[in-house]
Amino acid sequence: MITPVLLCGGSGTRLWPLSRKSFPKQFVPLVGETTLFQASAQRMAGEGFAAPIVLTNSEFRFIVGEQLAEIDVDPNAILIEPEGRNTAPAVLAAALWLEQSDPSGLLLVAPSDHVVPEASAFCAAVQAGTDAARAGQLVTFGIIPDYAETGYGYLELSEAPSTQEMTTVPLHRFVEKPNTAQAEEMITAGNYLWNSGIFLFSVKTIIEAFKRHAPDLILPVKTAVEKSKPDLNFLRLDSKAWTDVDDISIDYAVMERADNLSVVPFSAGWSDLGGWDAVWRESEHDHRGVATSGPATAIDCENSLLRSEDSGLEVVGIGLKNIITVAMSDAVLVADASRAQEVKNAVSVLKEKQANQAVAFPKDHRPWGWFESLVVGDRFQVKRIVVHPGAALSLQSHHHRAEHWIVVEGTAKITIDERQQLVTENQSVYIPLGAVHRMENPGKLPMVLIEVQTGSYLGEDDIVRYEDTYARD
Repeated sequence: MITPVLLCGGSGTRLWPLSRKSFPKQFVPLVGETTLFQASAQRMAGEGFAAPIVLTNSEFRFIVGEQLAEIDVDPNAILIEPEGRNTAPAVLAAALWLEQSDPSGLLLVAPSDHVVPEASAFCAAVQAGTDAARAGQLVTFGIIPDYAETGYGYLELSEAPSTQEMTTVPLHRFVEKPNTAQAEEMITAGNYLWNSGIFLFSVKTIIEAFKRHAPDLILPVKTAVEKSKPDLNFLRLDSKAWTDVDDISIDYAVMERADNLSVVPFSAGWSDLGGWDAVWRESEHDHRGVATSGPATAIDCENSLLRSEDSGLEVVGIGLKNIITVAMSDAVLVADASRAQEVKNAVSVLKEKQANQAVAFPKDHRPWGWFESLVVGDRFQVKRIVVHPGAALSLQSHHHRAEHWIVVEGTAKITIDERQQLVTENQSVYIPLGAVHRMENPGKLPMVLIEVQTGSYLGEDDIVRYEDTYARD
């Protein structure tokens, strides 16, 4: 069996404002109806695949669990990294964890934010690499390029790959991201592939590779795995041991130093969606090269992307050429398509301005559901809160604010101090400042309420938790 390892701890700032630190691109439906993370999990499921191992951080753990449940994928394990240390420690942790139960198994390591339109072709490529992986090769997957891309690293082969037969070929060397002239030369040469960052190897082979090429990682990562502790349905790697782990990628730590490398050339379509220009390429266009999403209207436009992520916000473009426009409820991006990679610079500028939009998503996702601020004043705030069926907020109180709750969909079970009551649609309750309270959704459909906060301080850190179903601090 092949055990997929999904890496989903990063944040893609090049896809701001839709991708942000609090809710990055892998959890967003950028192309198609499912999120990139869900599509990745589905692509590596079914015959020949075991349940996946997911590497993520504490902030995303409930999002990971919720999105897997939505597509009926039961993970082998969700490992929580105490802090990001790049891909090498994450891959080693997954290998050491699987070694305990399947020491002869194969690992298929993949980022969770890539687009591969042809899932069957991808599975065929994986099967083409399995014999080499079982024979002790470190197999990577190279994408046959169709244009000179400067945002990817490259793989140099000894000769041009065959497009007729899917099989493994020897890898000559890794090449760093090139400039435009170098990328064009490599495309002309014909023996270079894009480095997809997807790998296939046996548990034994990758652990031996780490021992040989990155021995300093072995002890702290092994200790972090051995001392890991269950947390609800997750497994927390030991934080003390993890502080001694180097921040290094799998490419630098192992792949660029190893001599047992093979490549499966792949030509059936792939993108890491590294910018809005890539999203435009992967989207459906009209006859003038215009791609729209959501309530967006293009009039006399060419080669442009217009997206509205808010059902109540209509985006209209007139006479646009090579323009990217992405609108959300709290931020709008307008950029020349040729400068799409500079969006990350805009995020840095917003951080310097201390703009909340730089990192915070309009919808704040929690294990019980999500909320969004509708109106914010000096001493009041209005929120929409959505609670999943059977879910409950923590039993809590506030030092600085009182709250009014109005149920607009479903039924809420409300606790205020010693009293409990059911509140249905069009009914409301008042929670005085300092009262110990909780809301629950006892129904089978999402419960929606409007919360009106009043007080001298309305920050999310004004919460004293007494009980919490999700074991948060």
